[in-house]
Amino acid sequence: MTDLHDVESLHQIISQNLKKLRKERQLTLDDLSSISGVSKSMLGQIERGESSPSVATLWKIATGLKISFTTLMVQSTQDVTVIENHSVAPLTNGTDSFRLYPVFPFEPERNFEILDIELAPGAKSESSPHDPGTEEFVLVYSGTLTLHLEKQIYTVPHGHSIRYKANQYHCYENLSDQTIRLCMVIYYG
Repeated sequence: MTDLHDVESLHQIISQNLKKLRKERQLTLDDLSSISGVSKSMLGQIERGESSPSVATLWKIATGLKISFTTLMVQSTQDVTVIENHSVAPLTNGTDSFRLYPVFPFEPERNFEILDIELAPGAKSESSPHDPGTEEFVLVYSGTLTLHLEKQIYTVPHGHSIRYKANQYHCYENLSDQTIRLCMVIYYG
């Protein structure tokens, strides 16, 4: 079984799933490029396993296909799964300042996914609005998260949590000098 424990396996899973989803929906690379905003050449490279897509690119593809973020990373399931969280290969924004660990990716029989996230000092991760009904639940384990929602800013310190409707612009930012560690549950309603 392919797993999320190394970057090559993760990219292989993404490659296979993207190609499968595109063919199931009878989309050409041009069609998918048009609905996702990701170039045809980049999509082709991802499907062939020649490119390591960034978190932003994966979000664009998922939004265009109207699927959850981690549907692209789904693997076979078992009755019990024990995961050492940081043995999961992280997705990044192109640098190591933002790391997203898809601990429990979305699966069709569930409406949620669980992600561990690390933001280095000064890191920022912006996200476009998700589909209506999507909510994000964030539990901050260390550091202090600055969360931008449309025109409001929330400060979420260590030991606190926040829930919000994710069908609006949102941005995670680390204004401190220490790494922020948090857990995010994304519910697709």
